[in-house]
Amino acid sequence: MARGFKPMPPSVRRYLMFLFIVCVTSVVSVIIYFLSERDLLHVRKGQNSAKLFEGRASQNLELTNKLQEAAALKTDNRTDDKLTGSKLLAALHPGKNFIDERKQAKADEVVNMQAEEKKAEVESSKDSALNYNVHLFYYPWYGNPETDGRYVHWNHQNLPHWRKEEMRKWPLGVHVPPDDIGANFYPALGPYSSADPDIVDKHMAQVQSSGAGVIVVSWYPPGQADENGKPFDSLIPLILDKADKHGVKVAIHIEPYKNRSGETLKQHVKYVVNTYGKHPGLYRRQVGGRHLPVFYIYDSYQVDSASWAQALKPEGRHSLRGTDYDGIFLGLYLNNEDEHRLLTAGFDGFYTYFAANGFTRGSSWSNWKAIADFARKNQLLFVPSVGPGYVDTRVRPWNALTTRKRLQGQYFRQALQSALDAKVGVVSVTSFNEWHEGTQIEAAVPKTISGFKYEDYAPRNPDFYLHMLKEYVDKFAK
Repeated sequence: MARGFKPMPPSVRRYLMFLFIVCVTSVVSVIIYFLSERDLLHVRKGQNSAKLFEGRASQNLELTNKLQEAAALKTDNRTDDKLTGSKLLAALHPGKNFIDERKQAKADEVVNMQAEEKKAEVESSKDSALNYNVHLFYYPWYGNPETDGRYVHWNHQNLPHWRKEEMRKWPLGVHVPPDDIGANFYPALGPYSSADPDIVDKHMAQVQSSGAGVIVVSWYPPGQADENGKPFDSLIPLILDKADKHGVKVAIHIEPYKNRSGETLKQHVKYVVNTYGKHPGLYRRQVGGRHLPVFYIYDSYQVDSASWAQALKPEGRHSLRGTDYDGIFLGLYLNNEDEHRLLTAGFDGFYTYFAANGFTRGSSWSNWKAIADFARKNQLLFVPSVGPGYVDTRVRPWNALTTRKRLQGQYFRQALQSALDAKVGVVSVTSFNEWHEGTQIEAAVPKTISGFKYEDYAPRNPDFYLHMLKEYVDKFAK
């Protein structure tokens, strides 16, 4: 026995034992209380998985190109020397050339947006590491001689300025691949074909590595394409198969096809659902007891709201609501006037698409809280779009003002952090591979040709932006 130690009297031991039991009981009670509170909080969070922005997006972007950003932010005060509104967007994006309450009688058949915001959840996936609330815009419009018999999109033309006096200052013509392509960055896979199964498989592997669970695939109806491409609806089965292999889901991004209207929207949604609806790779969100496909609709402002309402309102002549072809339809939000359009058209929500901070009201990070307030008040799903930067001077040489420098990832990091700070439920990324506008996060490599040096991700690795997205994907609610 240790020196100086004396046995403890039995009465003291009993008293200490009593205190010990009381303490343990109290601790266990506290633990049970907090566990129950945690579970309740978890349920509430689950009910609000699609909740809109309530936080404050950061307005203090510390970028070295502050003067350039300040100029670009004056989009609401353009002089008559510059285009405004839809004319500007049509000029800048020629290749890509909302909801009243629904009737209570159809409440059991129709998506209720308030219920969606509280209860929407993505069905279980093959890969729990992927986040199905993070969506990447994906373009399958590229081609090369080996697979397609000719280059498609890589040989993009230089687009003319909209003002004749400015048009004369800028050279026209087309790019000549494989070394000279219509992009400021050069893909690690070279000027590939979107129809090459090996390429699509590698793309889906890159998407999987980023942690994003959904690609939003640009889509035109069969036989249609943008003016620089060729029809690619036939590639959807390949994309679905390869995406499903990697646990990735596919949503449809409906482009401005010929004669687009509420009536033709119904026709083409029926086509998509009938043709691809049974594929496990098609992205759906669970709303109540239904699993509804998600459709993004680009440049929705180009079609009159009354026409959209014919398909998107329960009382519309061509209504999709409450039918086997119902879905979640997201329109494009540019500026204030789109709020009325979105409401009267019957959209379920909206996205902002553009990667250039300040280019539109919707793409300006500092506006997301106000936009989220509008969405929440009107029971709409808000899906803001973030991007790694923007540069399109290889196809629009006159558009340097819209350039947003990547700054070795700081621009993308700020955009992602802004969305994260705002507690967004769903976020979209512009883009996986829109090379013409320099918004891609797909792997890129250094390359120099006669008279031109492509931008790259140096000193970072070619897959730097995929890994950066992965950092933030893991922080977003799944």
